[in-house]
Amino acid sequence: MYNIATLNKISPVGLAHLSDKYTVVDDVDSATGILVRSQDMKEMDFSKSLMTIARAGAGVNNIPLDRCADQGIVVFNTPGANANAVKELVLAGMLMSARNVPAAIKWAATLEGEDDAAKKVEKGKGQFAGSEIAGKTLGVFGLGAIGVLVANAAAELGMNVIGYDAFFNTKSAHNLCSCVKVVEDPKDMLPLCDYVTIHVPAMDATKGMFNKDLFAQMKDGVTLLNYSRDKLVNEADLLAALDSGKIGKYTTDFVTDGIMCKEGVTYTPHLGASTKEAEDNCATMAVAEIMDYIENGNVVNSVNFPKADLGPIGETRVCVMTKGVENPVDAVVKGLGVTVKAVAGGAKGDFGYVLVATDDKLSSVPKMDGTIKVRVIQD
Repeated sequence: MYNIATLNKISPVGLAHLSDKYTVVDDVDSATGILVRSQDMKEMDFSKSLMTIARAGAGVNNIPLDRCADQGIVVFNTPGANANAVKELVLAGMLMSARNVPAAIKWAATLEGEDDAAKKVEKGKGQFAGSEIAGKTLGVFGLGAIGVLVANAAAELGMNVIGYDAFFNTKSAHNLCSCVKVVEDPKDMLPLCDYVTIHVPAMDATKGMFNKDLFAQMKDGVTLLNYSRDKLVNEADLLAALDSGKIGKYTTDFVTDGIMCKEGVTYTPHLGASTKEAEDNCATMAVAEIMDYIENGNVVNSVNFPKADLGPIGETRVCVMTKGVENPVDAVVKGLGVTVKAVAGGAKGDFGYVLVATDDKLSSVPKMDGTIKVRVIQD
């Protein structure tokens, strides 16, 4: 029996996928796995019994990834599970911005209780005249699961769409509409765009990457949409660009003290994945990842260890985590000295994970240099 602790509210639809081998508990210290959404775990201590943490969502900046890896704790996320929900909010944000909807609603509310409100609306509505998005150019910065959906939907709405991704992959290329032009350098996209939407992950390498240098490449009066993470945007440079008119409007899902009530800024309170469907999808995927790892040793969608997937178990499996080992697969296969039926794994940064299937019955595992943790699963 395995204990699964939940932090934040996890969808009952997802939890229902846990088999009878699992019990949902409140005690984190007794947990084999943890399901989490946005709760900050960076200062938490983790027990020796904890094997895995699954984030029911894409962002993992609330989890200490390297510390988890050092302790042999696999951290999963659920890429793509909330992509449609975010896509729809991005489109809503772009349409609200284009048609000045937030300001118009706020103004209309001031007419409450006045006589002839309908006449005053007709007289004053001209101040909120906007523009249509059809025929405008949208730049999609990042072509992962969400970026591709946004690009395709915008093209369906009649926009000219240009995409950029430093790590554009085969899956994204397959899913992206052929009508979307993909460029290899942002400077070939940004000067052309009436709207730019951000869809890159938040990490040390991308912190503040949307700064005065990138803003300088954009068309004057551009609308910038950020439904990824606030840390991607250098806020001081953003405010300066708004004051100068370089950026005409900033629409975001992340409220900060610096942008509240600023002219040209529209914000929602982090609603991107806040739909029942997205919460169900994320929780279901997270539960599946935890069970697959605990029972089969498979690692899919981990953010701190490499992928290793041998499918359902049908033999003995040895799961080996390493740090600082060059070619971990070769090192582990050689070090184990077993008859190898199948093997999967590799390295992600300093950390390695190797999954070895064997028909040998193991009573012990040889000690190997650079090993963080070894686990043997007997079918």
